[in-house]
Amino acid sequence: MDKFQGMQLFARVVEAGSFTAAAEALGISRALASKLIQTLEESLGVRLLNRTTRRVSLTDAGRNYYQRVSEILAQLADAEAEAAELQVEPRGRMRLSAPISFSTRHLAPALSEFQRRYPRVELEVELSDRLVDLVDEGFDLAIRIGKLADSSLVARRIASACLVMVAAPGYLERAGVPKQPADLGKHNFMVYTLATRRDEVALERDGTTETTRVHGNLRVDNGDYIAAAALAGHGISVLPTFIVGEHLQRGELVRVLEEWTIPSLGIHAVYAQTRSLPAKTRVLIDFLVERFGPQPYWDCLGPQTAALDAARESAMV
Repeated sequence: MDKFQGMQLFARVVEAGSFTAAAEALGISRALASKLIQTLEESLGVRLLNRTTRRVSLTDAGRNYYQRVSEILAQLADAEAEAAELQVEPRGRMRLSAPISFSTRHLAPALSEFQRRYPRVELEVELSDRLVDLVDEGFDLAIRIGKLADSSLVARRIASACLVMVAAPGYLERAGVPKQPADLGKHNFMVYTLATRRDEVALERDGTTETTRVHGNLRVDNGDYIAAAALAGHGISVLPTFIVGEHLQRGELVRVLEEWTIPSLGIHAVYAQTRSLPAKTRVLIDFLVERFGPQPYWDCLGPQTAALDAARESAMV
């Protein structure tokens, strides 16, 4: 028996509280178990166990050694379980929490493809823009967009969410085209109420950040609603390209102050820390990373200059 097997035997003796029980669990004699532990102690140069006719107890060195050995054996068990899971088709029920607009536009077709690949995975999806408690509410995974709060959760970035300031050409023809951030204060600005910064916009250019206060007569907690209002010519707003990308490509919306940028947001898969991540969860996260990142298809924007130039010319008349 090598040193690793001796470590396993030692842990069994400690956990069972006797050489007899440990020997029976491993299918060896008590005498052999005692001799093997003695050999382990000799190789380490320390006494690990105090032995009496009635009980076995740990020495101080044995207590420290057992703590390290138990960690090593647990990690090995996890590695073996993970290796075995990789050979098994992902299966079982998985509860997923995800934001509404992103899910209906992009996650739904992605998950349909995922379940075609892995038909034995059963998905229960809750669409909500609120931050659910994964542990208390029994979710296996959540998709979250934006800056993540410090927590014990594990997060993996699956894509980026580029933010752009947009308006309909018709609105800009009526209200004028902003030429600098300060001009936004003269416009009807639609506010997304779940954003971290609701009544101001931080714009960056050439390493400089300019923050502008904005106001308007519409405040909504749903990005699709704001996009629909923008398409109707209601005003200006900041929205992610995963919502307005196609409208920008078709010229139905145009970017405002295009030479200025807005810091993008991360789209993350978030899950509770666990010693061994289930195969179905790990495979889904890998699938989403492959599908969406690192350059999401919704960021492949077409030219905007023609529609914006037309709006500028009309506003100057």
